[in-house]
Amino acid sequence: MSHLAANLTALQLHVAFWDYNHDSIITPIEIYRGFRDLGFCIPFSLGGLLISIFFSYPTTLGHSWLPDPLFRIYTDSIHKAKHGSDTGVYSADGNLRLMLFHEVFEKMDSSRAEDTRPTNDTTRLETDRKEPSLGVGDLFRLHAKNRVAADPAGWSFAAMEWWTTWLLLQRDGRLWKKDLRAMYDGTLFWRIREERQKNGQLQQGYGWQDWLGGLWNNGTWKTWEIRHNDRVKVEAEKEL
Repeated sequence: MSHLAANLTALQLHVAFWDYNHDSIITPIEIYRGFRDLGFCIPFSLGGLLISIFFSYPTTLGHSWLPDPLFRIYTDSIHKAKHGSDTGVYSADGNLRLMLFHEVFEKMDSSRAEDTRPTNDTTRLETDRKEPSLGVGDLFRLHAKNRVAADPAGWSFAAMEWWTTWLLLQRDGRLWKKDLRAMYDGTLFWRIREERQKNGQLQQGYGWQDWLGGLWNNGTWKTWEIRHNDRVKVEAEKEL
């Protein structure tokens, strides 16, 4: 990842994981392969090919007015694929706006209000310094806040992006600021692939089986959390 960082915007780094041969072009096959390397199932990875269908032409505009018949995505003009109703964390040029990124958690992290405790001065409350995060309700409120009028495409793309992020990253029922920061600059995807190659699976995500299992058992992430803890316990006992 470090060898790619020079002269690339944060948005270009975000998608560089899918550019397997480093030619600044992402093919539908590379999109499928990337999702599989991140641990997504075959049906979900096939669904990821919608990215090529919707985002190929905007990035092609940096090179030609004609659509790419192979639905390839050109990473040097990936900023042209930015859609409306997003968080605005990426600028129009694809650079990362850190102030807006921090602002998302300052405004939307509902746990900030819950993690307050009295200080020595009983007239004042101090926020407990826990890592900022976003729960499901926070994501719904964030999506609703960012929706702009007459932009159903942007609403849909934003919803799919957050849904995918949740499936990949949720931990203890929340998306954590450190993980989302690494997702925005792309370093997260390389780490996930490395962990999967080393351990066989990522010890964090929340996949389709977990979601369906949660619905069947009238739960949410708890099904995954219990199974995950049991697996960790078994692995620890094997090492003894």
